[in-house]
Amino acid sequence: MKIYLLHLFLSGLILTSCIHSINNRDDTQVIASSDIKPAAERTDIYFQKIKDGKNVAVVANQTSVIGKTHLVDSLISAGINVVKVFTPEHGFRGIADAGALIANEIDSATGLPIISLYGNHKKPTPEDLKGIDIILFDLQDVGARFYTYISTMTLVMEACAEQKVPVLILDRPNPNGFYVDGPILEPQFQSFIGMHPVPVVHGMTMAEYARMANGEGWLKDGVRCELQWVECSGYDHNIFYELPVKPSPNLPDVESVLLYPSLCFFEGTRVSVGRGTEYPFSIIGHPEFKRGNYSFTPTSRPGAMNPPFKDQKCFGYNLRDSATAIMKNPELRLQWLIEMYNADNNKSTFFTPFFSKLAGTEKLRKQIEAGMDEAAIKRSWEEDLKEYKKRRSKYLLYTDFNIISN
Repeated sequence: MKIYLLHLFLSGLILTSCIHSINNRDDTQVIASSDIKPAAERTDIYFQKIKDGKNVAVVANQTSVIGKTHLVDSLISAGINVVKVFTPEHGFRGIADAGALIANEIDSATGLPIISLYGNHKKPTPEDLKGIDIILFDLQDVGARFYTYISTMTLVMEACAEQKVPVLILDRPNPNGFYVDGPILEPQFQSFIGMHPVPVVHGMTMAEYARMANGEGWLKDGVRCELQWVECSGYDHNIFYELPVKPSPNLPDVESVLLYPSLCFFEGTRVSVGRGTEYPFSIIGHPEFKRGNYSFTPTSRPGAMNPPFKDQKCFGYNLRDSATAIMKNPELRLQWLIEMYNADNNKSTFFTPFFSKLAGTEKLRKQIEAGMDEAAIKRSWEEDLKEYKKRRSKYLLYTDFNIISN
């Protein structure tokens, strides 16, 4: 039978810790969250790999936890010689604004040096890796190409390959790993928010993505990283996994995580996605938009100190209820983008140059400007997605979605 998993308790309510079937089929299977273990919790498997006097560096942030204890604290308590921490966008504690400069610092709890992998120092230097025997990588991704943790991972792998330092990835479930969708990134639009020819929703965990980056020769000059990984237990790509810790300041809940792949396109337009409000990446609006049934006023707050349209009333839509629809019918939603563009009185300034970097192509902007509807636009992706899925299948560690099970 086909197994699909859907979280049923959405729409702004306090969510329970259960995982349910996607598409709300009659053959729904329910799995308790305790039955899924991120690799970080499988200490019996990987502690032995990093003991015995090894100098260990960790790539981590606030999502790198074992239960309620930070991974770094757990490693130190177990006698593992952690000597350095690298941290990505948003910083070690996960409170910095998107794109904010993260400075190197000393962690007050452990005294460890924290090296930022953001700004002008996205890739570890040979000096950063000097004396390191192994890097332990544990970040919670959200499954969208423009979410920068996969880019951080790629550059860490690349630096380690060049310095012959092995990388051990502690895998975590992908909360958007139950589908694949969107345009494939074209080479001329490669950037830190899109490094590889994958669709917007790539449908892989971090370990699977690392295997693909290594296997497809995507690291600089075709170098190959000495890559190890520990898999999650109890997870597969039919499962929706509710994140126990918010992955970044502006993805605070399950609705924002599910809507993020569709709404992040608006970051390349003059429409607000709710940064500076209680519901970032769950609402959209603009001060001049008049068709909406919802209003909000962005203000300065942690993680969004200077949001677009700060202190201006915006009009638009609250899309939180649509998270349920995405889970029942997993695919990107373009209708909101198309509607906001069609309603804009200044169409020539609706899209910014950043939009094509997010989309990974100029085609999407041109298709919307030409008046193509959502169905026609998605048909233009079909052949590329078929080819991508074939390549992706070689690197999967877990049962794929839409697979018939006995």
